[in-house]
Amino acid sequence: MSESPEPDAEAATRVFVEHRELLFAIVYNILGTVADTEDVLQETWLSWTGRAHRAPLDDIVNPRAYLVRIAVNHALARRAAISRRRETYVGPWLPEPLLDEADGERADDRTLRSESVSLAMLVVLESLTPLERAVFVLNEVFGYAHTEIAQVIDRSPAAVRQLAHRARGHVHARRPLYRAHPRVRRQATERFVAAALGGDIAALMEILAPDVTVWTDAGGKGRGAAGLRPVQGRDKAARLLAGYATRRSSGLDIRYRRVNGDDSAVVFEGGSPYAVMVMDLTPDGEQVSDVYIVTNPEKLAHVRRDETAGVDGPEGTAEDSRA
Repeated sequence: MSESPEPDAEAATRVFVEHRELLFAIVYNILGTVADTEDVLQETWLSWTGRAHRAPLDDIVNPRAYLVRIAVNHALARRAAISRRRETYVGPWLPEPLLDEADGERADDRTLRSESVSLAMLVVLESLTPLERAVFVLNEVFGYAHTEIAQVIDRSPAAVRQLAHRARGHVHARRPLYRAHPRVRRQATERFVAAALGGDIAALMEILAPDVTVWTDAGGKGRGAAGLRPVQGRDKAARLLAGYATRRSSGLDIRYRRVNGDDSAVVFEGGSPYAVMVMDLTPDGEQVSDVYIVTNPEKLAHVRRDETAGVDGPEGTAEDSRA
């Protein structure tokens, strides 16, 4: 029997690993969940190695484009399964947060975080059709031309331009092109956390925008102050957060981390992840317009506590926040 398949397998592995971070970033931004993204990458790997066994890889002029096409189409197929799960999901559904880790993280993880859109943007992308979302991610986030995207999703360039126009218009209508300076975000995040976990209603009324919306994703797991729908309005939001603080008044360790590229708060209880809190600000950076709280333990399974990441000075706790 010929020995030639082994070198092909090694070459296939090497090429896939070289492009894995890009594939992960693209698929995550299309799906919004880490577990589904990992499954899609596994499917992509199987398709890629199967192709390598059938024909020489040298026949593929652009392996990167070939892999992106496989991954995107597997991701589009996976969207149907995600939509079915969403139909029975309890309460608001939020994307799975991606955290920047500490010095021990892989270099490709650091690149991935920089290429991931914000959690607030991912929420907006959930309202697009699967094809619109794929086109938006490829074009707006990763800079693919319409002609390149046409080859990826098997559509004409004209159809891709139409999809891109619809997606861009929808996204920009729901989310203005504004992103606060990291220092402003960090300060606003710390003010919000101090008020929320300290149960300071007066401070919450000051920092929350009048039309603020609080999204709490517990997935029906009984953690946090989750309701069946988002809470809108400053008065209701302040009461919700203050009541939450009363029930969980101690033993919480707060770490400030970058979540999907934005400064946010990660809350641990007894060394285990309890919640990820992401704030979206008004254009002037003075108030919080949206609060995204993920407490579903399945979505926090990959969150690790690090003793050095994201903490300035002494370790933050709920008691510290009220001081």
